[in-house]
Amino acid sequence: MIFNRAIAAVAFALFANAALADGVLKGDAAAGEALSASCAACHGADGNSLAPTFPKLAGLGERYLLKQMKDIRDGRRPVALMAGQVDNMTDQQLADLAAFYDSHERTSGTADPDLVKLGRKIYLAGVSERKVAACSGCHSPSGKGNGPGGYPGLAGQHADYVQQQLEMFRLGYEDESGRTNGGDSKIMRTIAFGLSDLEIKAVASYVSGLQ
Repeated sequence: MIFNRAIAAVAFALFANAALADGVLKGDAAAGEALSASCAACHGADGNSLAPTFPKLAGLGERYLLKQMKDIRDGRRPVALMAGQVDNMTDQQLADLAAFYDSHERTSGTADPDLVKLGRKIYLAGVSERKVAACSGCHSPSGKGNGPGGYPGLAGQHADYVQQQLEMFRLGYEDESGRTNGGDSKIMRTIAFGLSDLEIKAVASYVSGLQ
């Protein structure tokens, strides 16, 4: 419990600093819709992709979406399937796209009944013996996330995608070929590094079933 509170305090401070660093960049959802045609083939017209390998962008949080697209554009988060998609977009255009996708409601998913008990435990309580913080501390108990803080909502996200990202964060803890754009504090990399394959699969399944 103490570890979880410490993680939450560090995360709050980091995002407070991030907010100051980002400044105010307000997106226009209508302008974002006009830019979204090329995104729809993979992410769906309203940001609810049907293919589990492509993340649902709907309701993911404006701040989080903007940061991820900027990281992809600027090479901090290499995503082969996104190659060239946002390379020539300005910060304002990316903010408009973020506002558009965040304005939509995310569709729900279904958790594997056999993994719910383990997934719920990890999501709500973490793994104390390995100092793995609870996911709910940042992403909220309901999985709705914390939009202003930059924590994405996870409820209804494709389990395969969440599992893949956790595995990439785990790899990124020791190897730069993994996902490393989670900040210098390495919160996500540290959490994922403490999880087994089964635990990652279980928590990914659990969040996909949150409404």
